[in-house]
Amino acid sequence: MKALALSLVGIAAASPFLRVRQNNDLESFIERQRNLSLPAVLRNIGGLNDSDVDGANPGIVVASPSTVNPNYFYTWTRDSALTYLMITDELLFGTERVGNNSLQVVIEDYTTAQAILQTVTNPSGSLWPAGAGLGEPKFYTNKTRFNGAWGRPQNDGPALRASAFIEATDAIFVRAPNASEIVANVYWPIILNDLNYVGQYWNTSSYDLWEEVNGNSFFTTTAQHRALVQGSILAEKLNQTCEPCQQAPEILCFLQNNFWNETGNYLLANINTNQVTRSEVNIDPILAAMHAFDINATCDAAALQPCNSRTLATHKVVIDSFRNLYPINENATAPTAVAVGRYPEDTYYTGNPWYITTLAAAEVLYDAIAQFRKNETLTVDETSLDFFTDLYPNATVGSYDGDDLENILDAVMEYADGFVEVVQKYTPENGTLNEQINKTTGEPTSAIALTWSFAAFITMAERRDGQFPPSWGASSELANNSTETCAASSYNATYSYQVAAAAGAPQVGTPRCMKEVLFVANYSSAFGNNLYIVGNNTLFGGDLMPELPIQVMRTGNKTETEPLSIVPAWVISPQTIEYRYVLQNETAGTYTFENKTMIVEVGPCDGEIQRVDDSPAFPGQ
Repeated sequence: MKALALSLVGIAAASPFLRVRQNNDLESFIERQRNLSLPAVLRNIGGLNDSDVDGANPGIVVASPSTVNPNYFYTWTRDSALTYLMITDELLFGTERVGNNSLQVVIEDYTTAQAILQTVTNPSGSLWPAGAGLGEPKFYTNKTRFNGAWGRPQNDGPALRASAFIEATDAIFVRAPNASEIVANVYWPIILNDLNYVGQYWNTSSYDLWEEVNGNSFFTTTAQHRALVQGSILAEKLNQTCEPCQQAPEILCFLQNNFWNETGNYLLANINTNQVTRSEVNIDPILAAMHAFDINATCDAAALQPCNSRTLATHKVVIDSFRNLYPINENATAPTAVAVGRYPEDTYYTGNPWYITTLAAAEVLYDAIAQFRKNETLTVDETSLDFFTDLYPNATVGSYDGDDLENILDAVMEYADGFVEVVQKYTPENGTLNEQINKTTGEPTSAIALTWSFAAFITMAERRDGQFPPSWGASSELANNSTETCAASSYNATYSYQVAAAAGAPQVGTPRCMKEVLFVANYSSAFGNNLYIVGNNTLFGGDLMPELPIQVMRTGNKTETEPLSIVPAWVISPQTIEYRYVLQNETAGTYTFENKTMIVEVGPCDGEIQRVDDSPAFPGQ
């Protein structure tokens, strides 16, 4: 990793596209809290000076130092990638050192840590031969597998990690235009692993970013589209080929045609789920728009931007859903900002507002303001009209420029600042940002010093200050090229343990012959029940009667006539696998094990998929 020792500092400047309103108290709070938040993030990363996470390996982002109620002392692929996107931004904006910690070294440590984690076999699978292990959401902080029951796979992680690394390479090229060899040898192999995963698995079901709903997520799909567009652009710079990136038009077609709720006038967070208790009014599409944000994009760009009418309409619906939900919001009406949660039906920790989501409500508006001002025009249509009339009652359908544009944007700016003022109200004097805000008392609650909360504050402050990350290509031809008819295509990827060696990945020699076995269970279960498979194979937990099962079946193939749950498993061939099914009742927190044990003889690794069909039966049924 010493080859990465390039000075990347001072290569971005503040943008003129935001006009900050004068509020000295808020300005002072933001400056102070931003200065506290970056060191707080670094204290949650292993291997650094003044780290608060003893035992975490260098470059590993710990979600929170909290080890009980809740235990967040793990590293999540998603949270880590979002954190490192922020760290790269800070490096680009000239924040070279924080105390004794160099942000450049922090990024190098992350690179090595993630190269290693890509090779760790886990309950989701392995890197070789099918890449399934890349979808594992979290690991222990010493870079070992987490075997507990969890919502897996989560397909946003590889996409976000690819984007984080690609932005790091953008920074390298700006400072050192001749760095192609370093980027090609160190970064591209890791990036390509993740892009392969995106291209291969984008159209399969996975858990959403809150790790609760299995289906297709707007946030995940947006992240996947961005990653493939970025990957294609980087591949061209390196004279490489990015075959999985050819899936970008299909992903865009799926994104554009499936998530809009015409009746409710908002973007759906998830589709193709068995979830029946939610409206799918959710902050997720707002977070997705923030991730898709590109200061060079227009409001009608194919990847929905913060200034897009559908994004703004969703913002109104989401914020309004929390106005009379939390006592601390006091039923406030627009244009008063309020504390914001994840979704109105949330019951985690009794369902509270979060720092992340309240800050997102502000950041996406700062993004939109910058885009409107850069484009020097703002169009109000029937979709966005209700959003704008809340803030500027004289708004009507039409286009605005000049003084009219500035008057509307001033109203939006004041509204956005209101969400930051909510965070200010509920931030303790020492600047610690927990995960949540108690909906009744306003006291910080849940996981302490949440890394993502601090990172969210910093990105909000960057955008408010007119600091924007490099363009990811939202205006490029590929980013706006959608197929006419959506198809459930995929890329048949090839993975290798060897390719990430320059970044620090372990060399394991020639992997043994592997066979794909598809376990298919025909079983109709009531809502709130999950079907697991356990067995003497390591992917299934290695135990026929574990305390907690780890491998939940995937329900994406369920229909009314064929209620199929599946789990693909790449296993060493030949071998004998003993297994049984387990039914979880989420409400009661109980597990019922099937009485019988099944046996499958894994055949030769001849390239054919071996399918095993079962009809599980449980005691009392």
